[in-house]
Amino acid sequence: MKIGELAFRTGVTPRALRYYEEQELLHPEREGNGYRTYPESAVVQVEQVRDLLAAGLSTRVIRVVVPCFDGSGPELRPQVDKELADNVAREVEQMGARIDALTRNRDAVRRFLQTATPTAPD
Repeated sequence: MKIGELAFRTGVTPRALRYYEEQELLHPEREGNGYRTYPESAVVQVEQVRDLLAAGLSTRVIRVVVPCFDGSGPELRPQVDKELADNVAREVEQMGARIDALTRNRDAVRRFLQTATPTAPD
C-alpha cells in the first residue's frame, strides 16, 4: 500500500510516517519511481509506534522494542547495552506512574459522575 492509504488507515499523517522512516521505525520498500510501499503488517506496526510515542517512549527505545512485538526481531532476548536497558527500565517505571495517575483521575471523575445531580439547561 502507498503512504496515503497507510496514513488513512492508521490516522497518522504522511509526514509522521516519513518521520518514522527517518527514525528507522518503519522500513518501506521503494518502487522504481521512488514511491514508498508498505506491507499490510505496517498498519499494526504504525499503531504500536504511535501508542508507544504517546506513552512517552523515545524513538531510540521504540526502535529496539518494536521488532520484538511482531516476531521479526530477535527470537529470545535482544542484545542491548546496559545504558539502553536502564533507559527502558526507567521508561517502564515512568509509564507505570502515568498509568497510576490516569487511574486515580479516572476514578475521581467516575465518583464525580456518580454523585453529580444533572440539572436541566436554562
